[in-house]
Amino acid sequence: MTTPTATTETKATEMQASDRPDGSATPATGHAGRPETDADRASLSILQVLEPSGGGSGRHFLDLCHGLSRRGHRVEAVFSPLRAEESFVRELKSLGLPAIHKVEMTRSPGRADIASWKKLNRIVSRGGFDIVHGHSSKAGALARLRLPGRHVPRIYTPHAFRTMDPTLGSSGRKLFGSVEAFLGRFLTDHLICVSEDEYRHAVALGIPENRMSVIVNGVSQPVKDMAMTVRASFGITPETFVFGFVGRLSHQKAPERLIEAFRHAASKLPEAHLIMIGFGEQDAPVRAAIAASGLQSRIHLTSAFSGPQAIPAFDCLVMPSRYEAMSYVMLEAAAAGRPIISTAVGGATTAVEEGATGIIVPNDGDATKLASAMVTLAEPAKYHAFRAAADHARARFALDVMIDKTEAVYKMLGTRR
Repeated sequence: MTTPTATTETKATEMQASDRPDGSATPATGHAGRPETDADRASLSILQVLEPSGGGSGRHFLDLCHGLSRRGHRVEAVFSPLRAEESFVRELKSLGLPAIHKVEMTRSPGRADIASWKKLNRIVSRGGFDIVHGHSSKAGALARLRLPGRHVPRIYTPHAFRTMDPTLGSSGRKLFGSVEAFLGRFLTDHLICVSEDEYRHAVALGIPENRMSVIVNGVSQPVKDMAMTVRASFGITPETFVFGFVGRLSHQKAPERLIEAFRHAASKLPEAHLIMIGFGEQDAPVRAAIAASGLQSRIHLTSAFSGPQAIPAFDCLVMPSRYEAMSYVMLEAAAAGRPIISTAVGGATTAVEEGATGIIVPNDGDATKLASAMVTLAEPAKYHAFRAAADHARARFALDVMIDKTEAVYKMLGTRR
């Protein structure tokens, strides 16, 4: 453990309340119920490791690095430059961490993983870390594979297991499931699930329940200043009903489903527009689908704005994903008081109160069901009720709660070691 360097702010926060890893609140006491001591408040040396920098995993990674650093912990970061988004790198560098390491990690398994693991292992062995926390499948696997020697607790946050994809074939499901089960049973000190759905999936894979916690992602309140700017950039008036999408243009996020759904709904909602925020490997096919829809004047695709900037400009967020664990975009929309239409994916029932703050549709690929939900929610009287309920529920997901609970897991593992 490193020398205690907790700031006054950190101590004040921890003296008010702490949280068990299972999410239940406890008084500010130390281990075994005794009063909290300086040892309990001691700072930790933490290594955060991530391969993909976009989407929710990147947001989660940055929020953890920033929040834990502000609480007096020594946080170093490892990321892969291969798929690193410029905005992610810029924000990571702005956090003022003592060290940021680049380790090239490919998305798919391959021979290059050996070199990546060796470089990461050198960083771990030289860093004197108390905790190593890997995020998403590739970084999570490389961070947990280790040689015999001094044990540093390894934590893994999947941010949606690959096996949660309903379109994954049986052979792929067996392969990825076996790898996750082996790593979860033998090389993981603790696994953090971001939703109850992901937790149940992990249990089904055979990962021990006593090594897991559910810690729902937290978000900051969105900034509303950009709402009119976002609309004005596309010539959309304040009175126009706007459906919104935020996410990678990828197979997982299924943007083509939304374009098809909007095409079906467009005739019944002749004034409505769709704003899509994102980019990714399916950028060209998505643009082609927009052109083929004949609705180019009403469907707008851009990566010029971030999700938190764009969401206040939406009247409703639509999530057509094939699979999720707990989408940050849904949480950001919920925090902005916006109704949500989502496929039945992980985390949907956490962020959406069906029939009150939004609508959950079957995840069967039928775009007409998504379109029907869009038409239903946009009906003025119904939308007013949805919006009021969503606005009432907006304070449920706070960023500090996520930091509190993650920090509690780290301290628990540090004490056990």
